[in-house]
Amino acid sequence: MSLFDVIDAAFPSLGQRLRPASPAPVPPRPALPPASVSHAHPQADREIRLGDCRVAYRLRRARRKSIGFVVSADGLTVSAPRWVGQGDIDQALQAKSGWILRKLTEQRERHQHLEAARIDWRDGAQLPFLGATLALRLDTAVVGAHLQHDPAQGVPRCLRVGLAQGAAPTQIRDVVQSWLQQEALRHFEGRCAHFAERLGVSVRRLRLSAAQTRWGSASADGSIRLNWRLIHFSPAVIDYVVAHELAHLREMNHSPAFWEVVRSVIPDLDARRAALKSPVLPLFD
Repeated sequence: MSLFDVIDAAFPSLGQRLRPASPAPVPPRPALPPASVSHAHPQADREIRLGDCRVAYRLRRARRKSIGFVVSADGLTVSAPRWVGQGDIDQALQAKSGWILRKLTEQRERHQHLEAARIDWRDGAQLPFLGATLALRLDTAVVGAHLQHDPAQGVPRCLRVGLAQGAAPTQIRDVVQSWLQQEALRHFEGRCAHFAERLGVSVRRLRLSAAQTRWGSASADGSIRLNWRLIHFSPAVIDYVVAHELAHLREMNHSPAFWEVVRSVIPDLDARRAALKSPVLPLFD
């Protein structure tokens, strides 16, 4: 029997006043909502919540004076002096969260873009050609590559490549790339002749380009370079680029006068130019 039991027996009302009240139940802390997006470095050894994202990052201790951040294809790497505590690192991450999340998103989108552009070079693979989808068929009955059209609609349907079913992916890729470049030059020559007549200019030389960031260029001497990868786009988009470069033979600038020249032959140039933005084109690496 405890002291309070004795008091309860002798003085019931006093015992109730002296007995300590039971502590009020503590409500559980609300759980944080799950992060909507996560970014993980393959060598991550730390994790932090930035906004609605969980970011698993790699922490490197280095001989430096400040905390640094690098966002690469792998993810986020944080470099910090050995004497900086984890709390200070977390604060720095939160302060830079906007920049970090933006760069991580850009890297993820770039990766998705590359994956969408990757081609499994085999029989049945598909790639864009003049704005349509072209299927590859390996066929030893043909030499090189031969375009087959749909008999009903007359549009390109498949490309027969003169290789056996067991051909290496690099062999298939090289034959297809060579054929695409030949087709590009043939198509560009016809369109250059068409727009040169309409614009009253003379094309002295046409060459193919493999530039990473430019679709075409023009020189004052009448030389035109067009990126062979344009052959993936629709004829309307190709026409815009051709007219754009030939217009430079009259106006070597991007002045209002230049755009009036382009618009004289491509009235809907804005829509066609927009189609060149961030295309998903096949990789030939």
